[in-house]
Amino acid sequence: MHYFNLHTHHFTKDEEVLELVNQYPKQFDATLPCFSIGIHPWYIKEEDVAEELKIMEEKIQLPNCLAIGECGLDKRIDIPMELQVEVFEKQMALAKKYKMPVVLHCVAAFQELIQIKKRLKINVPMIIHGFSKNEQLAKQLLDNGFYISFGKYLIQNPELEEVFKSIPKDRFFLETDTIEKSIKSVYELAAKYKNITSEEVQNSIKQNFNIVFKNGRMD
Repeated sequence: MHYFNLHTHHFTKDEEVLELVNQYPKQFDATLPCFSIGIHPWYIKEEDVAEELKIMEEKIQLPNCLAIGECGLDKRIDIPMELQVEVFEKQMALAKKYKMPVVLHCVAAFQELIQIKKRLKINVPMIIHGFSKNEQLAKQLLDNGFYISFGKYLIQNPELEEVFKSIPKDRFFLETDTIEKSIKSVYELAAKYKNITSEEVQNSIKQNFNIVFKNGRMD
């Protein structure tokens, strides 16, 4: 496979692409060849959390589960932050127990995320998906050990070019999330911004994939 899509909600069956398809515990699809699974902060229902965590622990032991997520923190929703943190930390306990990387959703709560990572001593790879912020925040995340994934906003916001250029080749991934554009088009834009070939982008992401995802390998 030539391409890795770190985070998508649309399985395309493209034979050239390894797609990490986002799954929610109660809507699990066993037919997907490669997936992540997590409790998204938008959809937290306190009465369902115990059951969903149980489903997660069962499914993350499958060989085609590559990561926990997307999960995280979001200050722009009505779910109480205290509950969001509680659910997130329980998922991080699973990540540590099974040594699983984590795909992160974070909105206006990056400092809280960094503090939780430090406090819980989380040493599995943590990837911020759909990054859309500035170079200063990107550097802070990199300095605290996070990987950063770009996709929708890289295409939609030309101002992200300079931010993306600043990310070292061994610390980024690419994704499509919910957009209709192909992952190949995201790779092409990334190559243009980095002033390298699409093949060089592919090689960088393959190396990053092989370091981060213990249940998979891209050759």
